[in-house]
Amino acid sequence: MRSIRAVGAGDRRAEVQGRSGPSPRRPDAEAPAAQPAAPPRRRRGRTTAPILAVRRHRAGTPPADAPAPEGIRRARDQPPPGRPRPPRVGRRRPVWDTGPVPADRFDRATPPVAPTSPGLVVDEQGRGTFAVAAPRARAVDLCLRQGAAEHRQRSPLRRGPALGPRHRHDPRHPLRVAGRRPVGTRRGMLANPRKPLLDPWARGVSHSSPLLSAFFPFEVDAMLDRRDEVPQRSEVDSGDSAVWSVVVDDAFDWQDDLRPMIDWDATVLYEPHVKGFTRSHPESPPERRGTYAGLGHPAVTGYLRDLGVTSIESLPIHAAMDEPHLTRLGLTNYWGYSTMSYFAPEPSLATAAAQQAGAQAVLEEVKTMVRRLHEAGFEVILDVVYNHTAEGGGDGPSLSLRGLDNLEYYWTDHGVPQDVTGTGGTLDPRSVHTMDLVLASLRYWVQEVHVDGFRFDLATTLGRDDRGFRADHPLLRAIVTDPVPRDVKLIAEPWDVGTGGWQTGNFPAPFAEWNDAFRDDVRAFWLADRAARERTGEPGIGGVRDLATRLAGSSDMFTRQDPPGLPEGRGLRAPWASINYVTAHDGFTLRDLTAYESKHNEANGEDNRDGTSDNRSFHHGHEGELPPGDPRREEIEAARRRTARGVLATPLLASGTPMLTAGDERGRTQHGNNNAYCQDNEISWVDWRRTAAAERSRATVVRLLPARGEHPQPRAPHFLRPADPERLDAGQIAWFDATGAPMAHEEWMDPTRHVLVMSRPAVHGREGAEHLLVILSGAAEPTEVRLPDAPWPQGAAKVPLDTALESPEDLPPGPVGDRTVTVAPGGVVVLGIAP
Repeated sequence: MRSIRAVGAGDRRAEVQGRSGPSPRRPDAEAPAAQPAAPPRRRRGRTTAPILAVRRHRAGTPPADAPAPEGIRRARDQPPPGRPRPPRVGRRRPVWDTGPVPADRFDRATPPVAPTSPGLVVDEQGRGTFAVAAPRARAVDLCLRQGAAEHRQRSPLRRGPALGPRHRHDPRHPLRVAGRRPVGTRRGMLANPRKPLLDPWARGVSHSSPLLSAFFPFEVDAMLDRRDEVPQRSEVDSGDSAVWSVVVDDAFDWQDDLRPMIDWDATVLYEPHVKGFTRSHPESPPERRGTYAGLGHPAVTGYLRDLGVTSIESLPIHAAMDEPHLTRLGLTNYWGYSTMSYFAPEPSLATAAAQQAGAQAVLEEVKTMVRRLHEAGFEVILDVVYNHTAEGGGDGPSLSLRGLDNLEYYWTDHGVPQDVTGTGGTLDPRSVHTMDLVLASLRYWVQEVHVDGFRFDLATTLGRDDRGFRADHPLLRAIVTDPVPRDVKLIAEPWDVGTGGWQTGNFPAPFAEWNDAFRDDVRAFWLADRAARERTGEPGIGGVRDLATRLAGSSDMFTRQDPPGLPEGRGLRAPWASINYVTAHDGFTLRDLTAYESKHNEANGEDNRDGTSDNRSFHHGHEGELPPGDPRREEIEAARRRTARGVLATPLLASGTPMLTAGDERGRTQHGNNNAYCQDNEISWVDWRRTAAAERSRATVVRLLPARGEHPQPRAPHFLRPADPERLDAGQIAWFDATGAPMAHEEWMDPTRHVLVMSRPAVHGREGAEHLLVILSGAAEPTEVRLPDAPWPQGAAKVPLDTALESPEDLPPGPVGDRTVTVAPGGVVVLGIAP
């Protein structure tokens, strides 16, 4: 990567200049004779080349007879001795610097940054460096916006990333790139100088925009489809409508902000959408509803604190743009998994006042949200999409990376986009420039925005090379060894849609992973298997083996990569690496799992073809909502609520890290839509009406989460061992059937068993410690369960939780008599047994 010194504004000449030479002089100074380049200097035991920099100078028009200042030459001048003449690309007007240029000082507030660092870096004097990787570009212009006027500055290429100067006339600075060949004549190259591009490293964007036909590098019709089989370059200049890069100031009053730094074993994740969570919140000020400011409002943080969650795993807030097919349908990408910038926050999620004030105000609103969530004790974890962008596949728009160098940033095969993400295109994790961009984005959000972790969408893509997924992929290794991201929570969605895409349990420590096996097995036990037995009358559907494996921490998945020879009981992963969830933003809500067995995605405009059909749900006898006068309504609704409470309890009682989807604790419904990514309306927004059913459902979570904190058994730091009744400790687990007898091998393999009893011994020597006995029943009828006999614990047993009861006030006040309990169909009963 070569560096340049650039001067002037507009279409200016930039020349190669080393820092090892004398400092720049004023134009009226006598220019000394040219000196040979200094040899590389040895520093700290290694050889370093002379430091090079891009420096901003004030441009002007000097007198015709003015001498050239040192270090700045006319294009027609001869090069210094020993240096070949640089190749000439067209004719350039000579540029002069007529103002004084201060020399570099070692005591500057911001030291000069080497221009090989990508992005825009500016010191306190307004001088800066700019670099962007565009290896195949013929020319890159840095465009400077002054009101409605656009000034372009050409950055010559030197066998690598293009470098250009920066000016502070206006904070907006998109790029224009010319390819070596026009669009359509070189397969895979989509550079078009008539399309301003976002600086990939910009930390602000000018505004939120719908997808326009002017953003495409080739000609498209009114439906945004390519006009010709062979793309024809679009001659429409999109400068007036484009989303521009914006310079922002990182300074912010953090007011002694401290990260909560919650231990993994104490973490309870909660997944909201910034807009949808507060859009209808009655106690949030109207102007803040559905915004960053709304999520940080005291009424909202107070609700979350009362609920008992610890970490907010927000859906994406990176600046995004809608896909072409949604634009055709008049819909938007509500979820935000269509990233346009990995540094800038999405403006549309800010308050109207911040959007009007500009990118600086939007960023400050995001930082204020993070600070207020920290003050309330919550971690902030961002969902990030480093596997694809809003540019989509080969027929998508040219917004940033595609226009810079499509073949460098995207995974292609002879120019044809490769798709393992289901979006038409895939960012290329093999590219050093892609890796650099991802790592810099992670560092920025941790260091400058103070976020506490990341959830990586379709994370398998980040570990792919030519032969498939690798846990030791350079990008994954860089993430887990970089001193910034490795110190925050890292969560992988461990799959994509490519060959070998399912990789749950295979990511390197310290990654945690969404455990889809937990989701599927828990849904099967509580919902799908019960529905199948009811439809067929066949009792031999299901069993309890898989449920037990998930309750115990999924060691079958998270220990299989352990190397041989580890001491007994030791592994590279811990149970907290399993993110235990039953619902998430995609798929049915908890309410809909109990009310629908088929998807109802007609509102998405794809004739109900989108979204999965593998819902593993149970409508309890009626598809959807029952009409008010239906005589079965009360019975079916009671069964649905009981099942929902059992499903809610399961991840909170299992070993691992539980995750709840925002609104599930209130019975939020999407009316059977299991793919509401494009529904920015009441279908997706949390319903804050205080109905009796919603308050009772919330009360279940409020009871469960403190109990999880008070009892360390579900938060075991190691995978569990079989229990020894003579030497019980909290690292053990035991299983029983409904008669109180230990489970035998044959019973584990019996598909007709639908009741499981789990025993978790108390922590030895801990004051107030209790043994926990958890009973889960998927049976169709109430089941009498007997507590285990000696030598298992025989102390007094109380019932702190019974999901069959609508209210905790209905719990029995005293100990269990005759050591038997009745468990309702679809119910969970937890007993605390004194040692």
